[in-house]
Amino acid sequence: MKLLQSLLIIVSLTISANSYSQEKEELNPIMVEIIPVTTFLPPMTATKTIRPNGAPLFPVSAWTKKNTIGFDLSEIAFVNWSAGGTNSISGLFKGNFTRNYATEKTKWVNELIVKYGINKQDGQAMRKSDDEFRINSTFGYRNNDSSNWYHSAKFNFNTQFTNGYKYPDTEHPISKPFAPAYTFLGAGADYFDKEKKFDVYISPITLKSTLVLDQTLANKGAFGVTKATYDAEGNILTKGKQSKNEFGFLVTNYYKKEVWKNITMENRLSLYSDYANNFGNIDVEWKLQFDLVVNRYVSANIGAHAIYDDDVKTTEVIDGEKVTKGPVLQLKQSLGIGMVYAF
Repeated sequence: MKLLQSLLIIVSLTISANSYSQEKEELNPIMVEIIPVTTFLPPMTATKTIRPNGAPLFPVSAWTKKNTIGFDLSEIAFVNWSAGGTNSISGLFKGNFTRNYATEKTKWVNELIVKYGINKQDGQAMRKSDDEFRINSTFGYRNNDSSNWYHSAKFNFNTQFTNGYKYPDTEHPISKPFAPAYTFLGAGADYFDKEKKFDVYISPITLKSTLVLDQTLANKGAFGVTKATYDAEGNILTKGKQSKNEFGFLVTNYYKKEVWKNITMENRLSLYSDYANNFGNIDVEWKLQFDLVVNRYVSANIGAHAIYDDDVKTTEVIDGEKVTKGPVLQLKQSLGIGMVYAF
């Protein structure tokens, strides 16, 4: 009996030991190796993104613009001045607005120029001293982006804002808005050096149109248009034409250079000759201006403007009668100081 009890105790201890061993094995922790994952991001830079074909992702616009407005003022006044003199004041508003388009092989230059000046002296009514409205546009294409020569087309238009008079006569205007107005349209070759600000345009095919959109001036044959015809009693048989077209050769030049520190010279020249009407008689328009910069907002300018037009005849009163004379050189000189604002 004691032997049986001893065997049961041994078996029970064996089973308990095996059970404890299994539980211990089941409770052993599972070791898992955790490997950190690192993501590498490209560094942020200030350079612009480039497409595979070399073009920038956000290309810079080919258009550029510049706007400049200014006002020149001159004044002189006398108080008990023994040498005498006349009080006067003059003002000139001017604006220059450009819109240019440029790529490696094309350029399109657009310019609007406006001017209007008045003058007032003691004992006189206010008079106009300057008046200009001008549009210039030139488009060019070149086959080689390293060449300065362009195949070009040019359009010019100019007229005035208000009536013009031969003072002191203010009853009979000698010019009006669109009377005259001039347009040039043609094609040719253009040499353009952007660095030197030098441009020469040569066009063997240019249409020049002269508009006189005032019938009174057109009847007089002003600015070269065909004048009206009259009968013996002075009645109009045929009205004067309000336009005149010419076909000829045009050469223009533009040059801008800083000749001294803060002193810039600007030169504009236009030469035109009509094939059908006295070829070789050249219509000339020449502008030369020096701008003297005082600071960002103040500048002075000295300029000259010369015109010779074979179609514009002058008149002179001799013994009470108007006598038509030939064309003469027209010359205008200006000197001013004022405010300038560019934006």
